Amino acid sequence: MAELVHFAVPTESDKTLLVWELSSGPTAEALHRSLFAVFSQFGLVYSVRVFPNAAVAGPGFYAVIKFYSAKDAHRAQMACDQKQLFQKSPVKVCLGTRHKAVQHQSLPLNSSRCQELANYYFGFNGWSKRIIKLQDLSDLEERENENATISPPQKRSLKFLCALEVVLPSYECRSPGVGVAEEPLDKLEEGPLSFLMKRKKTQKLAIQKAMSDAFQKLLIVVLESGKIAVTYRPCEEITDARTEEELQDLIQVSYFSWKQCGQGEEEYLSDFSFEEEEFRLPELN
Repeated sequence: MAELVHFAVPTESDKTLLVWELSSGPTAEALHRSLFAVFSQFGLVYSVRVFPNAAVAGPGFYAVIKFYSAKDAHRAQMACDQKQLFQKSPVKVCLGTRHKAVQHQSLPLNSSRCQELANYYFGFNGWSKRIIKLQDLSDLEERENENATISPPQKRSLKFLCALEVVLPSYECRSPGVGVAEEPLDKLEEGPLSFLMKRKKTQKLAIQKAMSDAFQKLLIVVLESGKIAVTYRPCEEITDARTEEELQDLIQVSYFSWKQCGQGEEEYLSDFSFEEEEFRLPELN
């Protein structure tokens, strides 16, 4: 069976491992590092969360580990269950058993997570982003507010729109993305340096949102042979694994042209490292 890997926060139970009977000797931070080192050998790990046992269970810890791939999670469970790993006593590892009727909203990965996933499957040089347009919408919004004489005055803000595409040359695939970011301004507090910093921050946020939007339209197809394919599906949602025969049409990727956006030359900006808020997993009872 081939597997589809989405650029979304993994919430499925078959991508979740529960690890318990962890020793009470190390700190939670040390356990986190040890668990990540062990389980990342089986595939790309989304998150490792360590919790203290309930009082009735005695001293010690348990952990919840999320993979992007259900196959990687299954391999890790089979290899690590009842093994000592990094402690003297064996640990227990099982796949998540959340009821199938429970529905979860698919949350998009932020841009840094998207890049991490793309680097893992395509390689650091296997993809790139190409910025088509980075437009300042602040003045446009201010003019609209001035013309709206009936409406009450609104607080000033910086607003940028970014249009870009993620390019995968080896797969002859391009995926467009659009992002808009807005940052409020306070005239009483804003100096020239603060204004420039907020302007740069808003630009970064717009680019990051556009990148996340572009990656959401891509699906990674991991074939049974281990080979990787990519499909561009902006309007279809595909949720279950299929055989390689069923995926033959899926693997024929689409090409999206940005000619309709063609005003001016494309704009190249340096890669940003702006920190984004990560999606946090809910604690398990």
